[in-house]
Amino acid sequence: MKATFTSKIGLITATVGSAVGLGNVWRFPAEVQENGGAAFLLIYILCVIILGIPVMLSEFSLGRAGGSDAVGSFKKLSPNKPWWITGLVGLVASYLILCFYMVVAGWTLEYTLQSITGQLYEPIAGMDIQGSFATRMQEYIEGSSSPLIFTYIMIGLNLAILLGGVQKGIERISNLLMPLLFLLLIIFCCVSISLPNASKGLAYFFNPDFSKITPSVIINALGQAFFSLSLGMGILITYAAYYPKDANLRRTAFTVSALDLLVAILMGIIIFPAVISFGLEEESLRGLTLVFVTLPEVFNNMNGTQLWSSLFFLTLSVAAVTSTISIAEVSIAFLQDRFKMSRTKACFAVLGSCTLFSTLCSLSLTSGSTLTIGSYTLFDFLDMLATNIMLPVCALLMCIYAGWIAPRSLMVSQLTNQGTLKSNICSFIIFCIKYIAPPAILVILISPYL
Repeated sequence: MKATFTSKIGLITATVGSAVGLGNVWRFPAEVQENGGAAFLLIYILCVIILGIPVMLSEFSLGRAGGSDAVGSFKKLSPNKPWWITGLVGLVASYLILCFYMVVAGWTLEYTLQSITGQLYEPIAGMDIQGSFATRMQEYIEGSSSPLIFTYIMIGLNLAILLGGVQKGIERISNLLMPLLFLLLIIFCCVSISLPNASKGLAYFFNPDFSKITPSVIINALGQAFFSLSLGMGILITYAAYYPKDANLRRTAFTVSALDLLVAILMGIIIFPAVISFGLEEESLRGLTLVFVTLPEVFNNMNGTQLWSSLFFLTLSVAAVTSTISIAEVSIAFLQDRFKMSRTKACFAVLGSCTLFSTLCSLSLTSGSTLTIGSYTLFDFLDMLATNIMLPVCALLMCIYAGWIAPRSLMVSQLTNQGTLKSNICSFIIFCIKYIAPPAILVILISPYL
């Protein structure tokens, strides 16, 4: 019998946990800074509403109707046709992301420990504090042993949770960690807006300059919307197979999207007032530098440095755990459904092989490493291949299938719970999936090459 989430709250927290992750913490503020501040935020919100929610609903519908893993759902809905390749693309993409994501997740655990002990804030001789943080990050990431140890600890945490199954593992830990995540974010927001000159940071984040809206800003907002909602990864199809038949997919999609958007906005409220209050350059809001260099600088200027730093990196670690368990579940469900493996064997197969590839990803970042593909380290190559190519390809094929190939009755029946809910919004959702989402995703896919 197929496992299901036992409660509406568990269903929501698990699905939100799959979407809310490390990307919301550093990618969203960096995208805002690089794309015109509040102008980007406005376009991003519109993209989530007009595109993100409809595409999410297409994945929910396919997953619950198929009642299987990302590949099996397509096989069931279109037997003897090659549409299962769509699910396979999402499956492979999610596995590749899992391999390098575990490495970054391990870094968050290390920084949590260094924050608690105070080691993170011990100055390096002959360097100012900014140079100290930058050097520490580089030395740590390029180290060969410590990053591996914490990567393995994160993989072990995932294994312990996932062995518990859908209800006692994923649902139970999501019910615990997601409220904790929101509580920590709200605490940080209160601290941030109380800082000197916080209003300048809030104005940058919330007062749009419409002259800064350009085609590239719109494309980047589209990409962030798809990335932040975990579209095209097979996660939402896999999780929807665990939804009860009476779950309201439209309400679930709206709630998940709203909470995911809320996390992004809370991060903006935390980041911009803090960075501007302490006179740090906005150019520092980029990728790993934001998390491992800029924010420690912020905490170093605050009373209770170790407390706030420890809480922040704990928040980051919580987001990492909820994301990685959902990404891993895509492959675990595939092995269970396609190869009839027991859950225990599937968990060990996925996370055991992930340990090997995560090790290689981490070692590829060490000084003098030969683990490269062209000009990319193995870590960066997997990131580029999965997020820039495979995810949009999977999302594009999924929209084509849901909008043009699958019977219209499939979407309508899933969105209305077999006619028990009103169908007035179904036409708009299907219109977005058929006519708006595919060209938008195609633009995202080809824009880097224009």
